[in-house]
Amino acid sequence: MGGKTEGLKAGEILSGAGGSLPIAKTLLFNSFFADWTSRPFQVSLVPPSIPHCAVLHDRHAKPPKSPDVNAKRRKKTKVDREKSSGFDEVLQADIDNLLRKHKPESEIGVEDASTPPPASSLPETFTEIEVKVAEISSTGDGLALSEDANHVYVVPFTVPGDKALVKVIRHFPSLSYSLTDFLKVVEPGPQRNDAGIGCQYFGKCSGCQLQMMSYEDQLAHKKRIVEKAYANFSGLIPELIPAIDDTFPSPLQYGYRTKLTPHFAGPGGNRRSKAPKQPHTEVPPIGFTMKNQRRDLDIEDCPLGTDIVRKGLKSERTRVAENIGKYKKGATILLRESTARIPKDDVDPGSAVKDREIEVGEDSGDVIHIEREKYTEEKRCVTDPNGTSVEYIDDYFFSNRAGAFFQNNNSILSGFTEYIRQLALPKHTQQDSKPIKYLLDAYSGSGLFTITLSPLFKSSLGVDVSGDSIVSARENARANSLPNTGFAAADAATLFKDVPYPPDQTLLVIDPPRKGCSDDFLRQLLTFGPRRVVYVSCNVHTQARDVAVMVQGDKEKNIRFEIESIRGFDFFPQTGHVEGVAILNKTTF
Repeated sequence: MGGKTEGLKAGEILSGAGGSLPIAKTLLFNSFFADWTSRPFQVSLVPPSIPHCAVLHDRHAKPPKSPDVNAKRRKKTKVDREKSSGFDEVLQADIDNLLRKHKPESEIGVEDASTPPPASSLPETFTEIEVKVAEISSTGDGLALSEDANHVYVVPFTVPGDKALVKVIRHFPSLSYSLTDFLKVVEPGPQRNDAGIGCQYFGKCSGCQLQMMSYEDQLAHKKRIVEKAYANFSGLIPELIPAIDDTFPSPLQYGYRTKLTPHFAGPGGNRRSKAPKQPHTEVPPIGFTMKNQRRDLDIEDCPLGTDIVRKGLKSERTRVAENIGKYKKGATILLRESTARIPKDDVDPGSAVKDREIEVGEDSGDVIHIEREKYTEEKRCVTDPNGTSVEYIDDYFFSNRAGAFFQNNNSILSGFTEYIRQLALPKHTQQDSKPIKYLLDAYSGSGLFTITLSPLFKSSLGVDVSGDSIVSARENARANSLPNTGFAAADAATLFKDVPYPPDQTLLVIDPPRKGCSDDFLRQLLTFGPRRVVYVSCNVHTQARDVAVMVQGDKEKNIRFEIESIRGFDFFPQTGHVEGVAILNKTTF
């Protein structure tokens, strides 16, 4: 298992342990992972008890404004939003809603066709002003209203009720907001808890947004993020969206990240110059980007990292400093935890010996031993992106290329996968319905869901665009002794066309990248019509958009989906990020 394996070609199917996959057809794929950020929110679903006109409404609809001098910049802003995976769009939705809530009573119900206040009425950039924060946006930034309540200041590192001193750094008058740098709290709001701040760089580093909030308040805030995502980006009426469940907490609020990627910039000088770059003569800042700036902040320690990752950070900083003269350009440092389980004398080794066969590649040289009841865990920090890292989720073994994607909060993965196991199959089945026996895992990566859900199904198939991930998934299936599990490399759009599983007996799991599912993928999903869908997402806003298409359904095929439940998972405490899990069931019009 420690040797290198050649990547797969598209359409190749991999067998699980102990034999070939019990699937006869070759799966072909094209472009269902294509970007899909511009699809309009058009929903025509007509549930029997809900009028057609009530199904979808655009909460941001406004009459078109007359052309103005900001048209070119607005167009550029739209392009930038697509590149940022919706960050700006999410922030803008919260800003618009805040302004709407504080609209004078005399103007409620009146469409505003006027232009925003001119930049001349706003404070000069780089001046300091005091503001009072009204709420926190879904991006993790505080939002404060101007005195006339027609403009918003975006204030990082604040909570509702905070009176803060800020420096205005940039205006967006046509979008009705300004960016600011946080300077200090003049008067704390009731939710502010500075005693909980666990990092000396908080308030400058862009990595964390919520350390000044209690963990209980963080979880409540993330529940509101999911609620707002479905309210603002699905276009569905409230009757079609179930109550959002409480956010699933992370067992660890600090020390949970099994992967960090600090970086440093290359030598200065004219970037357009064709002259050879000169190496560094002194050590540049090594760390993460400063909030609202393009400069790097020198980070000596990150308390979000696990113990071995934090040790690795110190070691790699020393190594870079000792070799800085060799760098003619910037670099990103990989710090990835890898775990080996060494069984104790009176314990059956089982899968615990698998990690001893793995060649992790270059590491930081640090080692941590943790004593458990049945084994000793040996932690190392892998620094080679092409090396191998090993993780355990309960007793499931996963090896991956160290630089590849894998969830990097191991502390929550046991509860997370157990939650999905509990909801993978419906609790109640109609008497004339056949049981769900098959699992199709799209965007499977190295097999997280295919493997942890496999015991529930007669046959399981994972597909992914990355051949390297599929190679890892195959090795993981063998290491976990799962002969009914197979994987296919995917790069074409006919996934559902060639799936041999009967749709009414199939569970589909989808876990797409931040941009969500492509239009082609969702059309095929509706054509195939799996009995049940588990949609896992690292971006609840694109998830809400995609789920709306599934709820809309395909009237010609008489297939649509109903949402059974939606819940956020706190994979990244202290940050404004929340993952989402939506469960859907197939039904008819």
